[in-house]
Amino acid sequence: MMAVPKVNVTHSLRGRLLWFLLAAITMAAVAQAMIAYSSALNDADQIFDYHMQQMAMSLRSNAPMAATGNTDPNDPGNDEMVVQVWTPDGIQVFRSLSRAELPQRAVLGFSNVRANGTTYRVFSAQTATQTIQIAQDLAVRKRMAGTLALRTVGPIALMAPVLMLVVWWVVSGSLAPVARVQRQLASRKADDLSEVSDADLPDEVRPLVQELNLLFKRVGTAFEAQQNFVADAAHELRTPLAALKLQILSLARADSSEAREVAIGRLSAGVERASRLVEQLLVLARTEAADAKLEPVSLTDLAKRAVGDMAGAAQGREIDLGLEQVDEATVQGQGDALLILLRNLVDNAVKYTPAGGTVDVSVLAPVAAAGGHATAGARLVVEDSGPGIAQEERERVFHRFYRVPGSEAQGSGLGLAIIRAIAERHGAKLLLDASERLGGLKVTVEFAPR
Repeated sequence: MMAVPKVNVTHSLRGRLLWFLLAAITMAAVAQAMIAYSSALNDADQIFDYHMQQMAMSLRSNAPMAATGNTDPNDPGNDEMVVQVWTPDGIQVFRSLSRAELPQRAVLGFSNVRANGTTYRVFSAQTATQTIQIAQDLAVRKRMAGTLALRTVGPIALMAPVLMLVVWWVVSGSLAPVARVQRQLASRKADDLSEVSDADLPDEVRPLVQELNLLFKRVGTAFEAQQNFVADAAHELRTPLAALKLQILSLARADSSEAREVAIGRLSAGVERASRLVEQLLVLARTEAADAKLEPVSLTDLAKRAVGDMAGAAQGREIDLGLEQVDEATVQGQGDALLILLRNLVDNAVKYTPAGGTVDVSVLAPVAAAGGHATAGARLVVEDSGPGIAQEERERVFHRFYRVPGSEAQGSGLGLAIIRAIAERHGAKLLLDASERLGGLKVTVEFAPR
């Protein structure tokens, strides 16, 4: 079986448009020529058939016609139109000057006869005294139809190159803004994330450039966040590392076992603080960079896990940590990130609550209206009996590395920043308020209604 050759079509939009449009123009011109030729041939057949019929009618006569022959052998005669007349006895009484040999028996009406190497259109009519046969070479009709078709298609053939030039100009001009955008992007530096102009772009291409600009904006925001993160991390790591150096020097200079134990304790505490800071930095970086798929997550299960994970730390400080109210609530989110959010909330509450205090965690189901639609989404609430946060400080505590002045608890100032980043990624609101029941801080994470 012969393999069918594959036609490679260019992937260039400009080339493809030009290729198909020019091919369409060519096929339209060929189709027009064929239709014009067919129409002209049909018209010629009708006209000549009528002409032959009228000629035969005009030759009907009761008077006998004398037989004629080719008196001049040098005269080729007219093979395109042949007229013959017979008597009822079959005697030819008239024949036009022609070399065509047509049958002596005529079929009444129209018929096609092959003779003299060509095909004749024959019309025969019979009267009481004679039979008249008129024949015309069909090549005459075809030539006339071809001439008429050429006159019709001629202007189209002359205008086709002009039309092709117009198509090329229109396509090239329409795609010029696309080429301009390509040149703008090609000439940019790696850190240039400014918007690309979408002026004069086709409607089909403008949404692509607009989405590209939105992507540039998101990438720019991510770069800026990364730069700020690196700067903040470098600033915050400088202090604990310097403290570790001093504690190592202090350990090296210790001249007694008691001084050495004190230095070792301080060094261990410094390493723990530095480890905690690095851990929080990594969590923050992972939270801001994460773009995981959202799926149904049970807030009830997450609350129980978070309380269980922090039970040891709470018990070490004699803090009553427990679940105050637990409703069944499910949200669309990322389970690991929401667990980090809950752990940080509980960790902050345990850390800043004085020994012997109370920390309660609640999961509240969505609030439904009379029509069944939720007016408020599921909520996570963490309350403690600690000192709380002053009204003027409640916005600033979400900034990275910010700690409330006068706070005695050790920390990096990243806990609430991590909590806010996770909440914003899940479309949830983070609210700080005073706990009326316990007297400390009340943190509420309210998810959007489903």
